[in-house]
Amino acid sequence: MSETMSSQDNRPSSTGPNSRRQAVLYARVSSKEQEKEGFSIPAQLKLLRCYSESADLTVAKEFVDVETAKRAGRTGFDQMVAFLRQTPACRVLLVEKTDRLYRNFRDLVTLDEIELEIHFAKENVILSRDSCSSEKFVHGIKVLMAKNYIDNLSEETRKGMQEKAEHGIWPSFAPLGYRNVDGPNGKKIIEQDPAVAPIVARVFEWYATGNHSIREVAIMARAEGMVFRKSKDPVPTGTVHKILRSRLYTGDFDWNGKTYRGSHVPLVTQELWDRVQEILSNRFTKRHRKVKHDFAFSRLISCGHCGCSLVGEIKKGRYVYYHCTGYKGKCPEPYTREEVLEKRFTDLLKELSFDDDVMRWVTEGLRQSHRDEKRQHEEAIARLQAEHMRLQNRIDAMYVDKLDGRVETAFFDRKASEWRSEQSRLLKTIEGHQAANENYIDEGVRLLELARKSHELFERQEPREKRRLLNFLLSNCSWKGGELQANFRQPFDMLAVAATRAVDAAGSDTSNEALSEKWLPKGNGSANSGEREQLAFLISPGHVSVRRSACLGSSPDANANFGGLWLTGEREVF
Repeated sequence: MSETMSSQDNRPSSTGPNSRRQAVLYARVSSKEQEKEGFSIPAQLKLLRCYSESADLTVAKEFVDVETAKRAGRTGFDQMVAFLRQTPACRVLLVEKTDRLYRNFRDLVTLDEIELEIHFAKENVILSRDSCSSEKFVHGIKVLMAKNYIDNLSEETRKGMQEKAEHGIWPSFAPLGYRNVDGPNGKKIIEQDPAVAPIVARVFEWYATGNHSIREVAIMARAEGMVFRKSKDPVPTGTVHKILRSRLYTGDFDWNGKTYRGSHVPLVTQELWDRVQEILSNRFTKRHRKVKHDFAFSRLISCGHCGCSLVGEIKKGRYVYYHCTGYKGKCPEPYTREEVLEKRFTDLLKELSFDDDVMRWVTEGLRQSHRDEKRQHEEAIARLQAEHMRLQNRIDAMYVDKLDGRVETAFFDRKASEWRSEQSRLLKTIEGHQAANENYIDEGVRLLELARKSHELFERQEPREKRRLLNFLLSNCSWKGGELQANFRQPFDMLAVAATRAVDAAGSDTSNEALSEKWLPKGNGSANSGEREQLAFLISPGHVSVRRSACLGSSPDANANFGGLWLTGEREVF
């Protein structure tokens, strides 16, 4: 900056009222708290107005900033620069002192380009184009000191935020679904916002179905009333995507590259959040593509002649026909009415119908296998709890060493944070074992009920739900010459075999003894039966959870209780 620094005693005097030069006043406080004190801005303006009178300057305009200025772009500052550039007759700037004007080097460069005469009222200094090198050097030192002040303030702020994160407190502004409140120890914490939190939770549930794009979920959220807290503007699609990616809603949060266990109440479960991440990463469902008509068997049946897909088409505005895409060339498979395919699928699903004897047989197998399953879960929980206690003992011992000065505080903080994160992971694994142990038999029975009623459910549902059910029960569906070929997924393939045996036995001899000889496993259905235990294992929650991504396809409730996808007790939840 081409400047001249001279003492206030050498200020040029005016020769008359018409020769008074125009000047602008600039005042700033670095925080809202300073403004609320009620004296900082008024005191600066009063000082500068008195100074302008003593210097025979006419105040053309006043500019005020009440905000921090780590980065260039302060509102009042920018307005002042624009005014000075548009008003060549005004080339004098009055400010209280150096650190009120400059908070970064870009501000210095910006004002240097305008070639102003700057008066620092409290410092008794004037900068003009005739400054000597020593005066410019002193001014540069003051600018550096102002820059160092804001850098130090920023560093202390970051330290405070990092300390809050290590104590499990979200250290920044509350995201949608939460709000900032004063905690019991005086620190700002976050709590659920009753107006928005339920909508945020539903956003995760909607997207976890796999049936909606992010844009559609955003539209649904806006329809529910999701708006920004201050501006009240509708939430855009990009914000919904950020919400779905944020770990904060599970009770944990990421800060400076690490994951911390938060002290706030979560909005969604870890399982639901994981499901959403899988969908977002395209590992669980394909990218959503909107179609004009939702055909029941789209992307489900292949052509038995050439292997291409069968696609739906509407004829005469109301009749639905399926035909081969002919992607590999002309195909001899004729058009087929949707009602014909639906009848074939219904007949196929009836093969899963079985009576109460089969139900009792498999339920007993579940109870038998549950004994081993329960023991395995209990052993795993004991191991995990022992590991959790071992880590806690490490933290306690190292804390004593820190108090005795044998361990540095930074090293203790780093290791304690790592071990606490590992403890959090162990606790979640323990919870998973406990939940699996409690729901084992109930979920298996629900799966059996689903199989028994699958043909009835299929006949009553709309196209999308029909496709969901078939994806869950069947695989490798093909159509050739009026015949449907399909395989039942495990464990429904064994259930179909057992049901068929039951029907055959009932047709020849209805006695319990004959029934056992026909289709029950050897040993009169004893608890040690290999076939029954194999079936029980296949319908067990642990086994199904391993293969459910393959079974469910695009089913939306893949992380729900698999036996309760369409049934909850006796209540249908389609």
